[in-house]
Amino acid sequence: MSLDKLKLSKSLVSAMNDAGYISAKEIQAKCMSRIIGGQDIIAVGPEGSGKTTTYVLGVLMKLKYSTDEAPKVLILVPDAERVEAVIEEFRLLSKNRNLRIIGLYGTGGMDEVIQELLDGIDIVVATPPRARAVYLKLGLNLNRLQILIVDDAEVIVKQGMQLPVCELARSAGKVQHLIFTSVVHDKLNHMIDQFMNFPTTLEVEELGEEQAITHELLLYQVPNFKTKTNLLNLLMRDDEVFDKVVVFVNTRLTAQKLAKSLFSAKPAEVLVLNPLFFDEEGFDHIDDFKASPESRILIVANEGNEQIDLSEIPFIFHFEVPEKKELFLSRVVKSGEEEVVAITFATDMELVELRKIEQSLGFKIPVMELPEDLVVDKIAKAAKIKTVKESNDLPQGGGAYHDKKESNAKNYNYGIGQKAKMTMKKKHG
Repeated sequence: MSLDKLKLSKSLVSAMNDAGYISAKEIQAKCMSRIIGGQDIIAVGPEGSGKTTTYVLGVLMKLKYSTDEAPKVLILVPDAERVEAVIEEFRLLSKNRNLRIIGLYGTGGMDEVIQELLDGIDIVVATPPRARAVYLKLGLNLNRLQILIVDDAEVIVKQGMQLPVCELARSAGKVQHLIFTSVVHDKLNHMIDQFMNFPTTLEVEELGEEQAITHELLLYQVPNFKTKTNLLNLLMRDDEVFDKVVVFVNTRLTAQKLAKSLFSAKPAEVLVLNPLFFDEEGFDHIDDFKASPESRILIVANEGNEQIDLSEIPFIFHFEVPEKKELFLSRVVKSGEEEVVAITFATDMELVELRKIEQSLGFKIPVMELPEDLVVDKIAKAAKIKTVKESNDLPQGGGAYHDKKESNAKNYNYGIGQKAKMTMKKKHG
């Protein structure tokens, strides 16, 4: 897509070309006119889709030269590394402009940065806790703020920094809000709904051009660990279908916890690979599990057991999404004729890692309906947030609510038992 479609100034086009940007990203084409027009937006796109460059260009197009001391733009990001990266992007694209920009992060004394702020700043890039601390010291003046940007919003929520974001946003008053994130979920909606009204949601998906050949993949989206345990227990009731199962978790401690939480009608039915404690029952090698007719479910921690032989295992569960996408891919990419069903449980906080996996796969993993008889943990059982589709620019509903994407709409309710039996029939028929 040509840069001309963004309708940038000649100096910005020149800066983009000098920086090696020869074409516009899809998210830039969708967002730029709305940013320049002053709309509140929630921009959703995967890592590498061009979100940071999008708002940097938008700010540079809107920001007029001024000698005001108070900043016009506040950008909140999760950590010091992102602060420096955003500042570098501004410097890369703002050549020949006397842009006053400062980064706020870390802890400790703040007299020097407060003095720099008082001397006059156009743009502040900061972590939410640091920005809030400086604001409470009367060093960050939000009275002249025009644009508030929250970047990597899903990471900010995951790290529990919603409170300073909301406090700063409410203190800034009536400004343009721009939210950039790789996923949208209830916890993120809850944060931005406290200071945004009727935003437009714009989403892009950049999946790999080639689709990986995998085993059958299924996804269950659940609210928390307890509900995951309830769901696994519910599915494991069908011991005729789920006769040999490997369940992956991230840590050995979680493996021990999960093994004790699973219902077992028979001795040695549920065991752990390389148990954390010496007095716990388990296997030292997966071949021992395969050879044991009494053992049906093996809990495996990713730490210390990254590469294991999964041949002859018809069902693989990722109870937790691995932090390394390569680990997930190595288990689900098909290498032979064996028929395997790979099922993943994911909470809102794990959707970021899951989206990276889907990018590498080149397709979305089908989302399954939760069983009607599943007991959902009460702590996380809350009313689902309705949403407003991006295609309609007029305010509908309220706050930061968004309609579920059509591609994610579910009009089926296949039970996992039915899916599994179909697989097993194909396997043994």
